[in-house]
Amino acid sequence: MANTRHYGAEDIQVLKGLEPVRKRPGMYIGSTGSRGLHHLVYEVLDNSIDEALAGICDHIQIVIEKDGSVCVIDNGSGIPVEIHPETGKSTVETVLTILHAGGKFDNKAYKVSGGLHGVGISVVNALSKLLIARVQRNGKIYEQKFERGKAISELKVIGETEKDDTGTSITFIPDEEIFDTVEFSFDILSKRFREMAFLNKGIKIEFIDNRTDKKELYHYEGGIKSFVSFINEEKKFNPLHDDIIYIDEVRENTAIEVAIQYTNSYQETVLTFANNINTEEGGTHLSGFRSAITKSINDYGRKYNFIKEKEENLSGDDVREGITAVISVKLPNPQFEGQTKAKLGNSETKGVVDSTVYERLSTYLEENPKIAKIILDKALAARRARDAARRAREISRAKNNLDMTLPGKLADCQEIGEDESEIFLVEGNSAGGTAKDGRNPVHQAILPLRGKIMNVEKANEAKMLDSSEIKAMITAFGTGYGENFNIENLRYNKIIIMTDADVDGAHIMTLLLTFFFRFMRPLIEEGHIYVAQAPLYGLEKNSKILRYCHNEEELKLALNEHKNEKNVNIKRYKGLGEMNAEQLWETTMNPDNRLLLRVNINDFEETDSTFNILMGQDVKPRREFISENAQYADYIDA
Repeated sequence: MANTRHYGAEDIQVLKGLEPVRKRPGMYIGSTGSRGLHHLVYEVLDNSIDEALAGICDHIQIVIEKDGSVCVIDNGSGIPVEIHPETGKSTVETVLTILHAGGKFDNKAYKVSGGLHGVGISVVNALSKLLIARVQRNGKIYEQKFERGKAISELKVIGETEKDDTGTSITFIPDEEIFDTVEFSFDILSKRFREMAFLNKGIKIEFIDNRTDKKELYHYEGGIKSFVSFINEEKKFNPLHDDIIYIDEVRENTAIEVAIQYTNSYQETVLTFANNINTEEGGTHLSGFRSAITKSINDYGRKYNFIKEKEENLSGDDVREGITAVISVKLPNPQFEGQTKAKLGNSETKGVVDSTVYERLSTYLEENPKIAKIILDKALAARRARDAARRAREISRAKNNLDMTLPGKLADCQEIGEDESEIFLVEGNSAGGTAKDGRNPVHQAILPLRGKIMNVEKANEAKMLDSSEIKAMITAFGTGYGENFNIENLRYNKIIIMTDADVDGAHIMTLLLTFFFRFMRPLIEEGHIYVAQAPLYGLEKNSKILRYCHNEEELKLALNEHKNEKNVNIKRYKGLGEMNAEQLWETTMNPDNRLLLRVNINDFEETDSTFNILMGQDVKPRREFISENAQYADYIDA
């Protein structure tokens, strides 16, 4: 049927001022959830940080009030108050009500800046039910109020101050009509503020939460060197050398700052920033760094015969194993990929960082031969482990090519690679047998795991491949692992961990999650890893289950419903093997009834640190973590 409806001029919606922001807030701040809410604070903070980058501001205070408002105060130059020649309004009102109005476009007021380049403060105004701007400038204190992006008062003088006292104060209350939550998290904000203080050496950032009377002051004269020390301390990494390698240079209008320290860890921990923005996905500055460090260490190793003439060069993975590094670049016109600015795209930055880091690191290695030897020894040990792992992979691959068989204990499903296909990783042969009997064989595969798999946090890749259980999972999933991981080859849409509801089951689940996080992280990031929630209790009457309960709360409700009935007993399930096939299907495997928890990574750094503390070599930090957090455990099954 032909479409006879044609749209005309009357159908074109014209959004004025800040209306586009309120109409599509996600385009400007990423989401209307917790992440977007906290982004408002970051945008206001970025303006103050820009003042610091310009050498004007050295103190920023952020206050959360009991009414949920946030106030950001700095001692920068203050937003200009004069009438703007183009808008006919005060400059304060102009930058707060017009998108892309700011002092960051011509590179005269600010050589470098973060934020959304003039968008940020107006976006915060648009998404706040009330915003109050106060400016100290010219010996006077000015104030103007806004409501949902529109001025509700004129800019007026409300007091006087010393002529040299300048600064800006922005107080805002997020609009609950826009956001899913308007509750700010102290922990989320404090992490960001600490990060900003590390990246801007010498600045003082004061954080006050009047809801809980918490106060923090972030001030680091060591800058990103202090940042590297903080990361290693937080992750409980043991540095292999005390001195932190530090590079600080301005080249081709780009300020390059790099701090490096090697540790006893097997992991690479590198954080990258561009104009104070955390580029979580890296970019050209990270590429330049990686190229430089690989070349400089190989050149030094060749020159001093650490790497023999007939040996291959060390790989990038070899030279970065155990490294903790922070890379911070500041440049006039950063080009970011995506609205959230997760990746730096300036092509020229790669060459500038590469040449700078290569020259400075090469000089450092020459001047510090003891540290150079430590780094080369670490990299060579990493290469030996990788070579052993490669040989193990080749043997395993050759064997698979001969047999062309999946793990013998895998009960595969009939429809591989479909949206409904899933594999259950089941603790023990007994529960595995029950699961095989109870499953839907069309869509559900079962892989029983014998005992506890290897803790990969304490082992290198070669040792990991000695584990038959890990090799069975790698083969069954079909994706490979580590650098060779390819999610396109994934044989199941869901990978479901199904363990007993006791301490041993929780430990097995944690070991599996450690493996996935370290060697198959895209499976988690793209939503393929789940944890099955088997019921803890069954309400039983005359040997017949009336209801299954996943926790004590559900049990209380069930008992209350059946309180007037006789012969009602509580059955406690401590293992999957205690259920028959029909019960296991009904409670834990049937997609219509079951309860699955999807595994997510909300904060990579925190997750990485937690795995290192809980699963790593060092016992002391694990004991400390347990002591500090035992009070938060709701239930411990002894």
